[in-house]
Amino acid sequence: MQLYTIPLSRTIKQTLMMVADTVMIVSALALSFALLGKDFFTQDQRFYVYLAIATTLSIVVFIRIGLYRVLLLYMGLQSGLVMLQGVTVATCLLAASYFFSQAPETSDYSVLPIFWMIALLFIGGSRFVAKIILQSLIQNFRPKEPVIIYGAGSSGMQLVVALQNGDQYLPVAFVDDSQRMLGSTVHGIRVYSPNSLFELIETYNVRQILLAIPSATHAERKEILNRLEHLPVHVKTVPDLFDMVSGKVGVDEVRDIDIEDLLGRDIVPPNPELLGACIHQQSVMVTGAGGSIGSELCRQIVAINPSRIILLDTWEYGLYEVESELREMLAGIEGGESIEIIALLGSVCNREQMENALSSFQVDTVYHVAAYKQVPMVEKNIVEGAQNNIFGTLIAAQAAAKYEVKNFVLISTDKAVRPTNFMGATKRFAEQVLQAMAQQNGKTRFSMVRFGNVLGSSGSVVPLFRKQITSGGPVTVTHPEVTRYFMTVQEAAQLVIQAGSMATGGDVFVLDMHEPIRIVDLAKKMIHLMGYDIKDENSFRGDIAIEYTGLRPGEKLYEELLIGESVTGTEHPKIMRAEEETLSWENLKPMIKRLEKACQNIDLPEIRSILMEAVDGFEPKEEACDPLWEVYYSRESLKADSSAESEARDASKVTRLFRE
Repeated sequence: MQLYTIPLSRTIKQTLMMVADTVMIVSALALSFALLGKDFFTQDQRFYVYLAIATTLSIVVFIRIGLYRVLLLYMGLQSGLVMLQGVTVATCLLAASYFFSQAPETSDYSVLPIFWMIALLFIGGSRFVAKIILQSLIQNFRPKEPVIIYGAGSSGMQLVVALQNGDQYLPVAFVDDSQRMLGSTVHGIRVYSPNSLFELIETYNVRQILLAIPSATHAERKEILNRLEHLPVHVKTVPDLFDMVSGKVGVDEVRDIDIEDLLGRDIVPPNPELLGACIHQQSVMVTGAGGSIGSELCRQIVAINPSRIILLDTWEYGLYEVESELREMLAGIEGGESIEIIALLGSVCNREQMENALSSFQVDTVYHVAAYKQVPMVEKNIVEGAQNNIFGTLIAAQAAAKYEVKNFVLISTDKAVRPTNFMGATKRFAEQVLQAMAQQNGKTRFSMVRFGNVLGSSGSVVPLFRKQITSGGPVTVTHPEVTRYFMTVQEAAQLVIQAGSMATGGDVFVLDMHEPIRIVDLAKKMIHLMGYDIKDENSFRGDIAIEYTGLRPGEKLYEELLIGESVTGTEHPKIMRAEEETLSWENLKPMIKRLEKACQNIDLPEIRSILMEAVDGFEPKEEACDPLWEVYYSRESLKADSSAESEARDASKVTRLFRE
């Protein structure tokens, strides 16, 4: 039942309101006369004629200023200003009718301010009373969920108005860290100290807290979340101020907290000179443009105003998505139509296509993102991992050197440091390819940027945890002691661009990832902040269990960013330059030839042997489970069995002939 949707047309409702306003104007005037001790009904006949005209004109003015377009349920401050304007105009019209209908010696204009106040009370007050009644009826028949708003600033004020007009949440209290706000009332809701949270949750039976602190830094938000973590509530947040002002989201849109807030990591403002050095008014190519890191690089590159951006990817849908998004971005940027966007569907392993693209579009800078990055998947597809990660990089780099591309930046990974998996080994081999080519003194500056896990990227643990928690668990963690470095995709892309601008040739840039985080601690925080308790041996009545599944093939407990100990700072506080030993091109070239032949023959033992020889510290797990490896051994076994059977048959034949 919805009492606020009376089955009347909007025209009929507006007509009824006009009639009600007419009655209230006349009633307000009659009451004004009565308060002055005068009889409203014994006035001159001309007065009533002018009063009818003034009242009719007042209703017309109400229509013109939009008073009857305001929905009672959603009235706010702006609606009050419209009513104030309308009543003031009505008072002026009444003053004119009073002037023309009364003799100067009998006129008493003191009735006008009294009328203005009473009319405003009748017309405005009746509407606000009706709004309160409707809201209470709705609350009774469709109860809202009580929530506490953390933050009584401008965003909190906007949020409470939006929620009061909505039908999902009922704000019952504000909580704010500011001492000057404590005890005050904002939109009828009192502001409390964070120390009162537990009592407020119990009193109002609150299950959710909404963070309305979009201007707070990540470090400040982390501190607040640490205080809220052990409360029995689901913590959500409202969008940041930029998204609200730009219209991307509404102020009443609430969502789960961003994982960046749990990390408490604030981004260092980028250096404009470093950002634009390799991009501004230049032709830029991004390989792997459809992926999470590649697409974010494209967004930031377009914002720096290149002359042309070339997007290359084998993933058709991802390429379509990023191209569409970039075109939409450029449509909203002044001068954006001058930036050329070219989407190429293809592979970095296609030498002819790479050379054609680099020469045809006169590329100045290449950001080589294209790679297979999922450790378990590459463990099961070693040949293709080597083909894409090593030879894709080699082909792209050789094409860049051939056509004198100024800058070539490889996106690498912390898993390339003393790898225990084939993905890390192939990425380290790719790094050495660039380091060896840099020693040849060509015109292309080769560099690589090494960093850890990117939040929000494909395969990230955070969306997996959120999905598992929403589904009721369990949350799966590989090992209780496994730790990882984390960085947001936006910060990673910014730092990659700035690092590439500082390259001199063969540089290995390492991004400052802060302290590594235990994955199980991250899982626990997410469970608590989504309003659940952990179910373990100490709490059988908990909501979500954490299960340990064991390390996956090739996975390490701890990731590293540096192979050696030699590291120096750069112009940017978050970017370091590592000094590491590498192989010369003369030593690497025969390994590449052997590796190419091994991939063609699907000779997995040889691939493994070459990677162990080339990559320092590579210790592959014996249980690597590439299906082709199994096929290889089965094929070799069959060959051996077949050879043995043939030899047996030959021996039997010789024996038989000898006997004959």
